[in-house]
Amino acid sequence: MASSLLVKITFLIVLCMVLSIPKGEAILSCPQVLYTVSPCLGYLMGHGGDVPALCCDGVRFLNNQACNTPDRQEACKCLQTVVQNLPILNLTTLAALPTNCGVDLPFKITPSIDCNKYVHLLSYSA
Repeated sequence: MASSLLVKITFLIVLCMVLSIPKGEAILSCPQVLYTVSPCLGYLMGHGGDVPALCCDGVRFLNNQACNTPDRQEACKCLQTVVQNLPILNLTTLAALPTNCGVDLPFKITPSIDCNKYVHLLSYSA
């Protein structure tokens, strides 16, 4: 089971690296996004509880690094790809993750979010 999950994660990272063609003014790449939030994976496969500190550190760091609309949209698209390809993630836990880490987003993270429509640079707090 663990090796199967590792293969899936490795595949997704490689896929994101291949597909991460710079768009607009985006500085963040999919591999950077995945690395930043990787400490959250175990938590997101569970059923909630306390969010690991390293996970929240990554969520806050990503929120602070995605400082323009193209970066936010790139991060959104990258995370959306992971969510759609790892059905073992707890979507309720995922949707609550930003709030549980003290990050205020005006949208919920879901597999069907329209990253171009809903993800814009607004007044986000970290």
